[in-house]
Amino acid sequence: MDAASLSVESPSKRKPGARRLQILQTLATMLEDPKGEKVTTAALAAKLDVSEAALYRHFASKAQMFEGLIEFIESTIFGLINEISAKEPSGLKQVRRIVQMLLEFAQTNRGMTRVLIGDALVNEHERLQERMNQLLDRIEASIRQSYRVALTQNELSTEFDAAAHANLIVAYVVGRWLRFAKSGFKRLPAEGLDAQLPSLLT
Repeated sequence: MDAASLSVESPSKRKPGARRLQILQTLATMLEDPKGEKVTTAALAAKLDVSEAALYRHFASKAQMFEGLIEFIESTIFGLINEISAKEPSGLKQVRRIVQMLLEFAQTNRGMTRVLIGDALVNEHERLQERMNQLLDRIEASIRQSYRVALTQNELSTEFDAAAHANLIVAYVVGRWLRFAKSGFKRLPAEGLDAQLPSLLT
């Protein structure tokens, strides 16, 4: 689940597409800089010891590189949400596990956290932030669905507002991601979660 999942083999064994993965891995690593400085293609190329032209042989633009990171985030997060929904019958426990997973994902993938909060997307193409907004909407919809499952299982009162609580959960998670990034990755997102979850979930 971490950025190391983007790692590739040595050049002598490199498969088609491996250089693209190496570029994305390096970009994710550079985004882990706690100072949160803007990553340029020139700096990325220097880190990889290649020319900027070499980067553009694999990606048409820097925006396309960020799209590659967003695709990794989407596939990982929603793959895990689907796994939780399939394996955990209790709707309320599904919500708990989804929240834990979202915070742990950020904790493990510091550079990706800056993409999740939009910090790394400032001054990049607006479609990237739109895509991240859609991702948050999908996360909220998944949590809302788990709450609805909990309602059918009588885990919650009939007056429980699944939509409002799903929105609250997403706001909490994004706030934790934001604090993690803005603290220079020192304030861990899952810090104090066990004590807070009972009152947060219901």
